[in-house]
Amino acid sequence: SPDTFTKITSVADIRRAKREGRVGIIIGFQDTTPIADKPERLQLFHRLGLRIVQLTYNGPNLVGDGCLVPTDGGLKPFGRDLVARMNDLGILIDISHTGWETSRQAIEASRVPVAVTHGGAAALVNVPRNKPDALLKRLAEKGGVVGIYMMPFLREQGQPVLTDFVRHVTHCVNVCGEDHVGIGSDNSISPLELTPAFRKTHADFVQARRKAGISAPGEDENVFNYVPDFNTPRRMELVADALAKAGHPASRIEKILGGNWMRVLGEVWK
Repeated sequence: SPDTFTKITSVADIRRAKREGRVGIIIGFQDTTPIADKPERLQLFHRLGLRIVQLTYNGPNLVGDGCLVPTDGGLKPFGRDLVARMNDLGILIDISHTGWETSRQAIEASRVPVAVTHGGAAALVNVPRNKPDALLKRLAEKGGVVGIYMMPFLREQGQPVLTDFVRHVTHCVNVCGEDHVGIGSDNSISPLELTPAFRKTHADFVQARRKAGISAPGEDENVFNYVPDFNTPRRMELVADALAKAGHPASRIEKILGGNWMRVLGEVWK
């Protein structure tokens, strides 16, 4: 459906997609397992359009440790090699599901900004999927961006709501500065419909993740991966309104809604 979708490999592609009213698709890996122990595969994947790579998922791999590993051993030699290769190719390094120490070392090892494409603040909700302030601050000092998600990890328990989301955005702005915070909803474009069939599918999904050992603390059969207040295709307009009501100025909101992502992608992508 080329009239609806277009592949994104540059910031110019993003601007063109917006101008033409099409949905831009950025290809990314949420783990480095497709690369296995063959770093030269990065070049092939890059030619095919890969532009974002998350170093680990929740568990360990050849690169380093995910956020569920009890003792994070940090970035492994193979991981340092991949970080350098991704810098050379112009692939954005994502540390969203990565352990805190592996994340810290990746930020230091990278010659260009690194991103938490979908995360939150551990200072507000201390779970592995959120990041501590010291890590967020260093991410920002090196030019990176943290995208705030609309996930259960925004609060200690129960379904997250608009105020939880705004609280994480505001906190991260205070820690990182307004040039280093964005939206990383981790949601689909279409609204979530909480039908009986979906509720069962979701419960089965969470239970399967627990059995596989990849379910992060905060995942729950009765808590869904969205913020009900933003459950519409016009989500970003509602986010803008919510941030404005919380006292964020228009110039800052424009950065959070997309300006900061455009800046960091422009710096990283070749």
